[in-house]
Amino acid sequence: MIIETNKVVSIHYTLTDDDSNVLDQSSKEQPLVYLHGAGNIIPGLEEALAGKTSGDKLKTRIEPEHAYGIKQEGMVQTMPIDAFQGAEKIEPGMQFHAAGPNGENIVVTVTQIEDGQVTVDGNHPLSGVALTFDVEITDIREATAEELNHKHIHGPGCDHG
Repeated sequence: MIIETNKVVSIHYTLTDDDSNVLDQSSKEQPLVYLHGAGNIIPGLEEALAGKTSGDKLKTRIEPEHAYGIKQEGMVQTMPIDAFQGAEKIEPGMQFHAAGPNGENIVVTVTQIEDGQVTVDGNHPLSGVALTFDVEITDIREATAEELNHKHIHGPGCDHG
């Protein structure tokens, strides 16, 4: 079976940046399982996996435009610290939910605190970063009708159906 739209794919992977820092990886016991073609993984990786078969291994570098996007300076804002009412302590690296430019829910990361002002970044932490995936495809199967309807796989961690 080959990887194509609407197939459930299981992979083991190691994700690194251009300095060979390991950013993420699957555990040996738990591969990443996703529904191909449903936008459940970054576009560049999904494109690189298309047409591959179980047992295939590949190493692919994904440019930011096909990963988490280019860093957008408009997503960085500075605001008064009193805008964070209810937070006991604010430190760089902390993350908060906020309304995005179109009213969507986004996660912002505190990057700096200075003179009563807090700088937050709404970009994904990996935006602007080229990513290298070292991947082994471990399984490919047909998706169930319910998985196709919900546009994601069902299994551990799924809270419905």
